[in-house]
Amino acid sequence: MIPTADRLNSVQEYYFSKKLREVNQLLSEGKPIINMGIGSPDLLPHFSVVNAIQHSMNDKKAHEYQSYQGLPELRKAMATFYQNQFHVSMDFASEILPLMGSKEGIMHVSMAFLNKSDEVLIPNPGYPTYASVTELVQAKPVFYDLVEENNWLPDFEALEKLDLSKVKIMWVCYPHMPTGAKANTEVFKKLIAFGKKHQILIVNDNPYSFVLNDHPMSIFQVEGAKEIALELNSLSKSFNMSGWRVGMILGSKFFLDAVLKVKSNMDSGMFYGIQKGAIEALNLDKNWFESQNKIYQKRKNLLVKFVDKLGCSYDKNSVGLFIWAKLPDGVTSSEAFIDEMLIEKHIFITPGTIFGSNGEGYIRFSLCIEEEKIMEALARF
Repeated sequence: MIPTADRLNSVQEYYFSKKLREVNQLLSEGKPIINMGIGSPDLLPHFSVVNAIQHSMNDKKAHEYQSYQGLPELRKAMATFYQNQFHVSMDFASEILPLMGSKEGIMHVSMAFLNKSDEVLIPNPGYPTYASVTELVQAKPVFYDLVEENNWLPDFEALEKLDLSKVKIMWVCYPHMPTGAKANTEVFKKLIAFGKKHQILIVNDNPYSFVLNDHPMSIFQVEGAKEIALELNSLSKSFNMSGWRVGMILGSKFFLDAVLKVKSNMDSGMFYGIQKGAIEALNLDKNWFESQNKIYQKRKNLLVKFVDKLGCSYDKNSVGLFIWAKLPDGVTSSEAFIDEMLIEKHIFITPGTIFGSNGEGYIRFSLCIEEEKIMEALARF
């Protein structure tokens, strides 16, 4: 047998990749599984977005290799979107780079800036990919605690007590996944000041700003952020385009030139039709978000009844695509709880532990599920 690379010893298969095989096996056996675990939007993109990709198929350059930097009109649409939604000015020619999903950007940033001896600040709980990619590039994860008592925000006093001499990148994600906690301008100012003080690249992963959130924010609303920060964003959640794989990274030309060195050696440009559809999506007005949020709010109102039925507690002020719930008193294991639910009630919920040790005692529910399915889950109790 050909041995695998040593770097694979440090990571495991992605939880959902593994767990969904179990769920699919139960489905194949005829079990009526209700999936409340996955944050994959089940709603359709706007009809104009679908029309745009369809009509682009006959364009002369539709089936050729595309620019590594994307169509200029796509970057212009992204810049206009940031100006309209966040009141942030970005140069479309040098400060925006389209990505094939923001997950790709996590790898590109890590490869562009991390050496083997470097360390990375990673939120606990947080998106598992931050840690796994750090391990894959053979850097060292350093987890910083986020706790409910501090509204799942960074504790800067605790951060200052760490040995930061080898830290190169700090990952943040606000609105926070999985908890739905929001940051404010003061938190972003502290992050930028912290990054500048210690020469740490602050990367904000920002795909949930427009889901049930009245006040979308970008880290670039803070003066001086471009000097030390990058921001990832995505069309997956906001525009129901998760399978299209469209995202973006924003920041200074210096940072993006480094990312482009990696990206241009890993793909041959985003498919033309997808870029055309993305342009149409980014040009949608606020009525689009309002219509989506009406649906998500109805689902959330119904889903919290189910959460209450389980005896769990939750933050009514959280935003985003999920409900982050604390297990009932006396229940100590998230994974045991969700496995029991899966086997006995045929309902799949995400255990908080996949997001880090601070996720123990919590479970996560997705709003990407029809109201009828939520009613069915309620009926099972």
